[in-house]
Amino acid sequence: MKTTVNLPDGSSRRYDRPVTALEVARDISPRLAEAAVGAEIDGRPCDLSASLDGGSHQFRVITESDRAGLEILRHSAAHVLAQAVVRLYGPGVQYAIGPALMNDFRYGFYYDFDLPNPIGQEDLERIEAEMKRIVSEDLPVVRREVGQEDLFAAMGAAGQSTYKAEMIRGFIDEHLRRGGEVKDFRASLYQQGEFVDLCRGPHLPSTGRLKAFKLLTAAGAYWRGSEANKMLTRIYGVAFFKPAELAEHLHRIEEARKRDHRVIGKQLGLFLISDRVGPGLPLWMPKGAVIRMQLQSWLQGELLRRGYQIVITPHIGKLDLYRTSGHYPYYKDSQYPPIDMGQEGSYLLKPMNCPHHILVYKAQQHSYRDLPVRLAEFGTVYRLEQSGELSGLHRVRGFTQDDAHIFCSPEQLEVEIASCVDLVKLVLETLALSQYSVRLGLRGPGEDKYVGDAEHWTLAEENIRNVVKKLGMNYTEGVGEAVFYGPKIDFVVKDCLGRDWQLGTIQVDYNLPERFELEYIGADNVPHRPVMIHRAPFGSLERFIGILIEHFGGAFPLWLAPVQVAVLPVSEKSNPYAAEVAGRLARADIRAELDDSSEKIGAKIRSASLQKVPYMAVIGQREVESRTVAVRCRTEGDAGAMKIDDFIAALRREIDAKSTASLVAARAS
Repeated sequence: MKTTVNLPDGSSRRYDRPVTALEVARDISPRLAEAAVGAEIDGRPCDLSASLDGGSHQFRVITESDRAGLEILRHSAAHVLAQAVVRLYGPGVQYAIGPALMNDFRYGFYYDFDLPNPIGQEDLERIEAEMKRIVSEDLPVVRREVGQEDLFAAMGAAGQSTYKAEMIRGFIDEHLRRGGEVKDFRASLYQQGEFVDLCRGPHLPSTGRLKAFKLLTAAGAYWRGSEANKMLTRIYGVAFFKPAELAEHLHRIEEARKRDHRVIGKQLGLFLISDRVGPGLPLWMPKGAVIRMQLQSWLQGELLRRGYQIVITPHIGKLDLYRTSGHYPYYKDSQYPPIDMGQEGSYLLKPMNCPHHILVYKAQQHSYRDLPVRLAEFGTVYRLEQSGELSGLHRVRGFTQDDAHIFCSPEQLEVEIASCVDLVKLVLETLALSQYSVRLGLRGPGEDKYVGDAEHWTLAEENIRNVVKKLGMNYTEGVGEAVFYGPKIDFVVKDCLGRDWQLGTIQVDYNLPERFELEYIGADNVPHRPVMIHRAPFGSLERFIGILIEHFGGAFPLWLAPVQVAVLPVSEKSNPYAAEVAGRLARADIRAELDDSSEKIGAKIRSASLQKVPYMAVIGQREVESRTVAVRCRTEGDAGAMKIDDFIAALRREIDAKSTASLVAARAS
């Protein structure tokens, strides 16, 4: 049996027998074999013990430097965690699922347990110590592929008759749905020492390869994410190949904790989430509302300059409207229940703005000369997110989208997409979020969640590819990540801590115009079907502001800061002039706050610093006599004295420039 192994550099190796991935790695280079943690055979990640049995195969070694290698490491760490918990808490432990996490800033893996007795944060040190003992034992990790009888027997012998048995039955059902037979069903087991688990893999060749890890949190999690199921104990951890990488990650976690928007939001009085209102329904405090209004006003002005028209639509609509659009029942599980109004029919809290904008477009007849029609709205929508998934402003139930829908001809489409890309880039770069990547969300083959015909999907995907290529943008493609009506361009932004956030999105839609029978009269005087673009540079204001709070650590650039200048008189004698300065600033549309309390100036400065006010105008007797202000900058400290007119002019320049750096300090003398 001849086996041909094709390597990434274009070379090939030939064998007269089956060969394992580790053997191929050794043939390439002994040092490569030492660094190897797995392999990729014909595009599929595998263990180093995986065999290449005849034929021709594409082959790549996965090393510690690969993202795929880190995923293997973290998956193996989850198994070591489960083994440690069973050792410590006995055979009554039921272990459920334990995946690697590759897109979570904080965590790298978890495992869910059904435990005889509850455990908490205080138990993690003991579990971690047992994990280190398992690592020191350097247990070989062995994979076996078996049929259903052996699967049930092995997991039953391990005392795993609940969750693992349910998973096995689910895998068999999926196998049957795909046309397979029970007798042909196979799945893999992994064993290290006395521990065995049902798992696809791949894994490290032995537990000794796991060196740098840390358990972080113990929390509750419902089995399969459903509140109808039992609450399990989820233990989170993180793992890296090198201790230095782990230390760096733990430092970033600590920095993120300091920047937590929920903590800063409370300290700065930006927003409130009250149980009396309901979870996931934020209340904007006056200072938080300033930030929101500034963002909205700036973007709305930009939209008007770009030919958008502003519309306003209700927060509720008839259920049949969302049936036509497809939002109901496609997203039924994440929507508030319909409201039965008897003979009037059922209503639904608005899950999306697009059906309403479609009706605004349809209310008038349009000529090709009218196109494109660009309709924009800061529209509030509602999603019934599970309570366990709610998180400050990042995950809420009521949120406002900077939504717009562009109705254009097919010939105009790519120009309009490019204009939307330009707008998203303007938003991100203005807010110092200039590190981003672009991801195309495409339809997944064989999935039934998509509407419309294949021809339109192919055309829409071609349109977005054409645009990003013409703009010279690097991009990746995510198959299966399209929305139900069309493909999309997503901007994935990296914040100051290196965390990835999906923010701006642009979606191309040939399908909703069909469902709503939209038309325009072409140059040939006959009706034609427009194409829609859905786009939202912010995404949702709530989530976007939550990200900005953490990105800036609450120290917003001057144009966004709720209070731009704190006017601080040194003594009561300075109060009248300080009040005059505050009034001059207010008349120049600068948000100033006068602190004429009896506190000493040091306490006033400290208070303004804690509130992260960009500038302080300190006023003592010298400033009163010279009609100046002593400027103190949040970033540079004392910036010297300035005439009030010069101070206002410098502030206005910095505000109008939307600068994230201090321009005032440079003007002070």
